[in-house]
Amino acid sequence: MMISDATTLLARTPDALSALLLGLPEEWVHRDDGEGTWSAYAIAGHLLHGDTTNWLPRIRLIVEHGTDRTFEPFNRVAMLDWAREPVPALLDRFRVVRSRSLEDLGALDLTPADLARSGTHPEFGTVTLQQVLAAWVAHDLTHLAQIGEVLAGRYRDDVGPYRRYMPALERFAPAE
Repeated sequence: MMISDATTLLARTPDALSALLLGLPEEWVHRDDGEGTWSAYAIAGHLLHGDTTNWLPRIRLIVEHGTDRTFEPFNRVAMLDWAREPVPALLDRFRVVRSRSLEDLGALDLTPADLARSGTHPEFGTVTLQQVLAAWVAHDLTHLAQIGEVLAGRYRDDVGPYRRYMPALERFAPAE
């Protein structure tokens, strides 16, 4: 794993979210597929919450304490309790927080050798810094795909026979 490859991809997520969500009607952005699923808006909030409380704090904990301290559990649904704000404001907050996260990550001056350092996850036990960083990238990509699926779901019944060739329309974006 190349740290620079990971940060290059992580830096693209705010633009990808903006391209997908800015200017869409509110009913699209807040539409979900029913109980136990998230809207595109909730997913964007989840990404923001992850940056503030999950990924970088865990990387710092590995760098500063190794396995001596266990990561704080991540509240995957905290964003559902937030007061709703306009989509542009949420995306602007995410852009600022992500930029700061990447600056702070860069300031750690991680080396390839640091990727092997370990920390303690409350569910998984010992994990490496590389695994945390790779999970951060994969998490972003997974949720970008999830946003695509929940937005596509708006047309689930409208595409007629084309649905046969659109497997994303058969999936419902679970709250993960």
